[in-house]
Amino acid sequence: MAPLVEACCDSVATARAAAAAGAGRVELCGPGDGGTTPSLGLLARCRDAIILPLHVMIRPHGRDFCYDEDELEVMCGDIVAAKSLGADGVVFGPLRPDGTIHREQLVELVALARPLRVTFHRAFDRTPDRPRALTTLLDAGVDLVLTSGGARTALAGADSLAALQAQAGDRLTVLAGGGIRGDSIAELLARAPMREVHARATDPAIIRDLIARLQPATSEGVPTPCPT
Repeated sequence: MAPLVEACCDSVATARAAAAAGAGRVELCGPGDGGTTPSLGLLARCRDAIILPLHVMIRPHGRDFCYDEDELEVMCGDIVAAKSLGADGVVFGPLRPDGTIHREQLVELVALARPLRVTFHRAFDRTPDRPRALTTLLDAGVDLVLTSGGARTALAGADSLAALQAQAGDRLTVLAGGGIRGDSIAELLARAPMREVHARATDPAIIRDLIARLQPATSEGVPTPCPT
């Protein structure tokens, strides 16, 4: 079965295009390197426009992944707002200055987010010891972690991705991200049979090509739909 494709979108138009292409979920981000919290207006309109599960980035700034007390309160307020507007999940990743996961902030944010699903974003790739960091996520009850396995691209980090998913078992889904494209997805899945992949959707052609290559023909020649 083809993996679920999460499309990283930054507008109503790209969210609509990703849904039309067959994406299984949308991650909605605001502007900035790595994405920031989208506006409430954007979130509300995307929720009206698509029926796919919608996960919302919770990141008050794009400088790094460290947050002071005021910024943490902003994140908490944004999580509450995302819940009220019908989000299905939230995405965040608090770190300490040394790159380790800020366990206390993570636990607080996860507890507030429930019953929504929680993704720890690619701040995970900044951590100095990823197997240990994954244990922290498992202990905190995180549902997904977006990662390239610490490499520049998911393909380059395929062996690490496979090892992380083996460590997590069924307790957490490793969401492979980083340069996911149609022309490399077969090699990635051969090396690391991921359940879910994450791809940039600011260019809708990327998602269309990726999903087309993930839909093998049946014996009657009809494409098998990507799971949602």
